[in-house]
Amino acid sequence: MDSEEDSFIRLPLVGSLEDGIPEATLERAWQEIERCKELCSALEQDRAKLQMNKEAVEQRTRELRKEGELLSKSLEQQMSLNRDEERSCQLGVVLAKEEKNKLRQEKQVLKKKLEEVRKRALLEDPAMMLPALPEKKMVFKGLVTNKEDMNKLMLTPVIRYPLLGGSALITFEEAEVAQRIIEAKEHVVELSCGEELEELDRCRVRVQAAPVDILLPSALEIRMTRSSRSILVSDLPSLGIPEESLLDKLELFFSKTKNGGGEVESREFLDNSAQVVLTFAQDGVAEPLIARGHIQVLIGKGKYELKISPCMSGDITNLQFQPSRCPRTVLLSGIPDVLGEEPMRDTLEIHFQKASRGGGEVEALAYVPAGRQRVALFTEDAG
Repeated sequence: MDSEEDSFIRLPLVGSLEDGIPEATLERAWQEIERCKELCSALEQDRAKLQMNKEAVEQRTRELRKEGELLSKSLEQQMSLNRDEERSCQLGVVLAKEEKNKLRQEKQVLKKKLEEVRKRALLEDPAMMLPALPEKKMVFKGLVTNKEDMNKLMLTPVIRYPLLGGSALITFEEAEVAQRIIEAKEHVVELSCGEELEELDRCRVRVQAAPVDILLPSALEIRMTRSSRSILVSDLPSLGIPEESLLDKLELFFSKTKNGGGEVESREFLDNSAQVVLTFAQDGVAEPLIARGHIQVLIGKGKYELKISPCMSGDITNLQFQPSRCPRTVLLSGIPDVLGEEPMRDTLEIHFQKASRGGGEVEALAYVPAGRQRVALFTEDAG
């Protein structure tokens, strides 16, 4: 068997020591090796850092992926909640509209019921129709000779009667006609087929008839007070001059002390009378003039004898009322708003004038359309 040395082919080394390579060249080779080792070590460190960074990036990527999945699920849940909330809002709007319509209908029903209650209250409770008694200046016009008429005050009441929409007041010439209409209670009124109602041929409406009850004064007590500085001047002449001019002339005359007068504080005509109230600025002027009773006053170019009376004022201390039924007047209610005011008034008058329907001659008729309200005036029945 060959020796170990025979197993190798020995080749000559280029640059080997055998050839006499300088030691300086060998040193440089070792330095280059060391530098390569250092570079390799630096590269290994960089590789290790890159590996670490890679692992960190991969870890951050996995975390971000999880966060993205969570955010996606949260977004889907929020969108689902928003859709549910939107559907709930839409449902709420629909329910609110339905509730609004329901409330509007209930309001209309309550409004009609309220109007009916008001009508019944006006018919059943006379106290709701108390007449307004405005302040009225009153004067004495002399003494009466009949002792039975003494201390009596004659009043002509004017009653204000509220007339609601969809109703009418009709006054007949005869009380018997009004009584028949009231006893029938309900009447079927045929609307006229004029130009305005061609499409409503032979249309009929039902109205209700009821009596009219009002309150009238039955007892009146007045406390009278005599003014200490005022006088009532009456029997004034008709000179055809303005009232202010006549007042100026009276003030000028009664302001002079030689005529028994004094400084005039105020002067005024009494309503609906040819009488003047003069008020002096001081006490003690009115009494001597009242005691004289009459005085001649120069007005213009003529002298006229005027009457001087005390000026009285009164306060109502007691006022009592009693219910009274209008014998010739009927209240019609439940009239629908299907015709204009004038055509409906004519239709009602024509219907209730016919004797075949229990009616008679109509003296007056007042109609108020639905949705309105007016006041009717009642005065003493002269018929």
